[in-house]
Parts: sequence; C-alpha cells; structure tokens
Amino acid sequence: MSNDEIFAAAYREHYWAVSRYVARRLDGRAGEVEEVVAEVFTVAWRRRADLPSSPLPWLYGVARNCLANTVRGHGRRRRLVDRLGNDDTAHGRHIAEGPETETPGAWVHEALARLSASDQEVLRLTAWEELGIEEVAVALGCGRRAATMRLHRARRRLRAEIDRMRPAVTADTGHSLREGDRR
Repeated sequence: MSNDEIFAAAYREHYWAVSRYVARRLDGRAGEVEEVVAEVFTVAWRRRADLPSSPLPWLYGVARNCLANTVRGHGRRRRLVDRLGNDDTAHGRHIAEGPETETPGAWVHEALARLSASDQEVLRLTAWEELGIEEVAVALGCGRRAATMRLHRARRRLRAEIDRMRPAVTADTGHSLREGDRR
C-alpha cells in the first residue's frame, strides 16, 4: 500500500473520532472544530510517510498539539485586544465613539447573545422571521398563551441586557457618565 493510500484509509477510518476528540475540547465552537481537524489531517498528509500502523493515537497527539496552538492563538488575540484598550468587557462599559465605529445593530446582537437559546429563538422568530404569535406557537410546539408569555419574558430580558450594556445618560445634559462619576 502506498503512503497516499495509507493516509486515505486513516482519514476515512478516523476522521469522526478525531472530530469528536477536538469537539469535546473546544466545547461547542463548531467553526473552530472544523479548522483544527483540517489542520490535524494537513499535518498527517505532510507526514504520511511517518503514519504508524495504528494511527489513531498518533492523530490524537497531533490534535492535542493543534488544539494547544489554537488556545495559545486565542490567548494572544485576547491579550492584544486588552492592551489596545478597545475591549468593552475589560473596561466594564460600552464605548461608542460614533456611528462609524461599530457595525449597525452590533449592540443588539451582543445583548441577544447574552440571552438563553430559547429566549433568542422566540425573539428571532418574531423579529427576523416576522412570524405572528400563532405561527411562533406552532414553531415552538406550544400553545398561543405560552408563546405570548415566552415572548414577553424574552423581551423583558433583552431590555434588561440592553440597559446593562448602555452607558448611563443624564436626563438633563444627555452626556454619558463614567462608572466613577455616577451619584
């Protein structure tokens, strides 16, 4: 069997095992899972002449190294953002320099992302999919009253998240207050 055939057999036989291995360690970051698995098999392709007769443990070792590289890369990016001073969460406040500084509606997406999956779904069904409450009830598999209550609660939670993110604005001047300037 040629090295190319040995690699192809290892890929077919162990792709899903390596994918599960990586997915369990990246805890739901699906896009990154695919990237890491692709990197694992890229390394395996380059080193196909070195593939052992039982390649799965070796592939796990490669995956472990690729995961470590991914984690280190995230850490470097996080530290860079912190050093640049543009990380809203690091400062505990929302900074808006002007309309061109962020994507329109980014703060809404950020607030929405902080909600539970079920709250996100009911809000998306009504706002993005433009479903009426009867249609939302069908989509969620519940009654009209339950859908109405879920929507009401999700809207209330979204409003609370938006209020937490929004800088305090004085009623008389309209100027933003920093955390230390509040009375």
